[in-house]
Amino acid sequence: MPTEIERFGQALRQRAPDFGIQLHEEDIERLDKYYELLLKWNPRLHLVAPCSPEEFATRHLLESLLLLPHLTKGARVIDVGSGGGLPIIPCLIIRPDLDAILIESSQRKCVFLREALRPSANPLSHRLLTGRFEDTAAPAADFVTCRALDRFQELLPRLIDWAPASSTLLFFGGPAILEGIQGLVSSVQAELITGTEKRFLIVAQRA
Repeated sequence: MPTEIERFGQALRQRAPDFGIQLHEEDIERLDKYYELLLKWNPRLHLVAPCSPEEFATRHLLESLLLLPHLTKGARVIDVGSGGGLPIIPCLIIRPDLDAILIESSQRKCVFLREALRPSANPLSHRLLTGRFEDTAAPAADFVTCRALDRFQELLPRLIDWAPASSTLLFFGGPAILEGIQGLVSSVQAELITGTEKRFLIVAQRA
């Protein structure tokens, strides 16, 4: 019987084309290690809701990699509410040129994130900030991403105001988040996420 890691890797191979993503075997090996680490820590930290390896591969990991076509070479990316490392750590594993700043308020989750950053091709180029984004001066960045922030809809106006003025916002969410962003920024595009009916990758220009 295949292990959870083997099932996860096989799901990546089978479903990546549906998301328009090309993965090499070495990419899948590194993503396997990230998933294995998350399985180890998840019972203690509740990083993601329990799910099958197949669901994690599609609902969480491949969805996160939808960011990649939007991230320019050498892009500086702020990931707000990094939690279990989604969406940014899978992107860093695949794209060593990216320069990331992860912001997470939970000190315990930051311990996990430090470990999870190790498989990325250039872990020393990334920074991990412990605290709430509101209490942190926004670093210079080209992109700001957020996938699972507590009270996301409530904090959305503050997050948009906080983001660097010239940055592109890459948010994941449903119709309520999409509606909340419209009217707060100058330009919004919504890409329906593969396999969903009401979940979007939202691409917005702050200024």
